[in-house]
Amino acid sequence: MRVITFGTFDLFHIGHLNILRRAKELGNHLIVGVSTDALNFSKKSYYPVYNEEDRLQIVQAIQYVDEAFYEESLEKKRDYIIQHAADILVMGDDWQGKFDFVSDVCKVVYLPRTEGISTSGLRKDHL
Repeated sequence: MRVITFGTFDLFHIGHLNILRRAKELGNHLIVGVSTDALNFSKKSYYPVYNEEDRLQIVQAIQYVDEAFYEESLEKKRDYIIQHAADILVMGDDWQGKFDFVSDVCKVVYLPRTEGISTSGLRKDHL
């Protein structure tokens, strides 16, 4: 089974590692779409601390990840899933229900977030 997930993965932390590990457990090939700097800015009105090249390299180095690519548009989720022949889309449960629209092309699984940690919280507390 091919699993795909998406994220910015800025200020890489244990929550990121946990979701990648749990996503990999659902299949035998994990594909990760790393949000570009421009996409992150369009979503949140600020740029990530680490640039997209560094974030992609960090994600590619994680043992659970088989391939990674730049996610340039939220509107292309369905295209990315089809292009990468993904059987399962994994997202954090803070997105519950928001990606059900792709359930006709793959199974959608929402995993619980790691308690007590988020990139937004880290940014607020330390930057």
